[in-house]
Amino acid sequence: MHIAAYLALVASLLLCLALIGAGAWSAWQGRLSIVDTLEKGHAVQTALITFSSFLLLWAFVNHDFSFKYVRDYSDLVMPLFYTVTAFWAGQAGSLLFWAWTTALFGAVLPMTRGYASLSRETRLYYWLFYYVVMAFFLLLLTNWSNPFIQLVPAPTDGNGLNPLLQNPAMIFHPPLLFMGYAGFTVPACLALAQAVTGDMARLSPRASWLGISRNFNLVSWLLLSAGIILGAWWSYMELGWGGYWAWDPVENASLIPWLTATACLHTGVIESRRGTLRRTNVFLMVLTLLSCFFGTYLVRSGVVDSLHAFGSGGVGSPLLIFILAATAVALWLSATAQRGTPRPLGGLANREGFLIMTAWMLLVLGLVILAGTMWPVFSKLWSPNPVGLDAGFYNRVCLPLFVAVALLLTACPWLGWKSGLRNARLAGLVGVLFLAACAVVWALGYTLPMTVLGAGGASAAVLGIALLFAREPRIRRRRAAWAAYGVHVGLALMVLGVAFSGPYKVEREAVVKAGESFEVGGYTVTYQGLRQGQSPAMVLIEARLQVSRDGKPLGALLPQRRLYSKFPNPYAEASVIPGLGDELYATLLGADDQGHVSLKISVHPLINWIWIGGTLLCLFPFLGLTRFRAREAVEPVRKETPAAAESAVGEPATGEPATGADA
Repeated sequence: MHIAAYLALVASLLLCLALIGAGAWSAWQGRLSIVDTLEKGHAVQTALITFSSFLLLWAFVNHDFSFKYVRDYSDLVMPLFYTVTAFWAGQAGSLLFWAWTTALFGAVLPMTRGYASLSRETRLYYWLFYYVVMAFFLLLLTNWSNPFIQLVPAPTDGNGLNPLLQNPAMIFHPPLLFMGYAGFTVPACLALAQAVTGDMARLSPRASWLGISRNFNLVSWLLLSAGIILGAWWSYMELGWGGYWAWDPVENASLIPWLTATACLHTGVIESRRGTLRRTNVFLMVLTLLSCFFGTYLVRSGVVDSLHAFGSGGVGSPLLIFILAATAVALWLSATAQRGTPRPLGGLANREGFLIMTAWMLLVLGLVILAGTMWPVFSKLWSPNPVGLDAGFYNRVCLPLFVAVALLLTACPWLGWKSGLRNARLAGLVGVLFLAACAVVWALGYTLPMTVLGAGGASAAVLGIALLFAREPRIRRRRAAWAAYGVHVGLALMVLGVAFSGPYKVEREAVVKAGESFEVGGYTVTYQGLRQGQSPAMVLIEARLQVSRDGKPLGALLPQRRLYSKFPNPYAEASVIPGLGDELYATLLGADDQGHVSLKISVHPLINWIWIGGTLLCLFPFLGLTRFRAREAVEPVRKETPAAAESAVGEPATGEPATGADA
């Protein structure tokens, strides 16, 4: 099995290299008949990678510890769902999963009508770029990160999965991230292909890569969003430190491609309406994909220290070389690509200008986060002791930009595409709502400027969007508008949760014995006793805490301390009493023989609005997806007149882009 799985990857790599060579030679000679061979080759390649992936999955399910990777990340006592998810727990398995999903996304595109409308030349270059990405994955998997190394003799049991990873969020968090990364490969390769052939400038936005890959963009974006949000929730619930975002390098690594992808979605709206920013969107799309690889480089190269990085596994140098080479190619192709005859951009005092400002803010955020993450590396140039930047730096620099984005959410729906306000009276009412929300927040005692502005902007954005839908029935009838504004509502609710939960968190540590009480944030916490438990995988102690406020019982907190049989250090399991206002959060720090326990209790105001908003942000993009159209033998769609192009992708009387790409 080990040899069969590995040889399938080797065969896939050799097939990739052969098709790249044949495709490049055909492109040089101007022969396009090889496109059919490239399409069939990808089907074979997908089958080979699927075969290897299922063999690894079979090994996990059957506890075949002769696989070194299975030995490293599972054992006999793990539940089945954690045994299956151990597939992507380590470096080799996660790379295989990423490559597999990339192949699956690539297999979907040829079945669509949009692909059939592409010129054969564009299809040829698309496959060349796609095969280069796949060949790089397979090169890593067959050389530096092989998941099919055999152990002889086979151990009778494995090392087990890190207890921090044994959490329901970790079942979905990594695969969602990797699927999001994989999905961006399709639009990035399409964008480069049309930049080479010049079809990008000749076709209408609907018929270009932007329109054809629209569903891939939205699906990849929502998958990446869901992965990030679930990762934040996992950090909050599992690590026992009460935080959902510590600006850790691995957390930042997934946020950077999300920021560039979101910026590209906004500038894509402008290209759809004006036929401009074509070269900018090509570069942003490729930059998004390369940011995914750069995040992988941070996690797997050992270049920066992180709480949950994979460490150096030999793949850092190949990743860096690939990223630098691909960036140079993307810069050259996007700079030299034809861009047609775009209409000039308008000023900043309209929706187009606000979309551009939003995109710039998102890119600046990404640049700041990148610089902060890499600062320990940069500081080595002038100091023998590298200096890292703490969360305070990111909060001081990034939070004002996030608040500015929230304020843009408040104003943008009321701006016209050409100039001025769509409805001055209602826009003025939204402005009043913003000021009133700020005043209420200030009156309640929350006086930090970022909290006041963020909460005011988020509240006004939600109320303004509700008002817009109530007054304009044409918007209510359009699924794309629901998708775009639903995402904006979700983001506004997340801003509201962040504005309060971090700055106004209250926490207290206490050492108590049974029957004793203490106060935290206006709540009374009474320690009632300790329970011990045991399972084949661990032993645990659990404290029972009764919580009340003003004499009214609110519920019980049951924090645990766990000691796993194969891991020497104890792990905390937090407990919460959720609420739409305050959420109480308890961590058991330790216990002694005299019956005393050490506890940390936190009160997090409005934190659950982060998860509510994040859920909406991930669900509403589904409404913006277009219906799947099976591939048909159709002629490529060539350039339309400006009027026809605008009617195809632009906005009717409502002022909403039909692409829904505001999301």
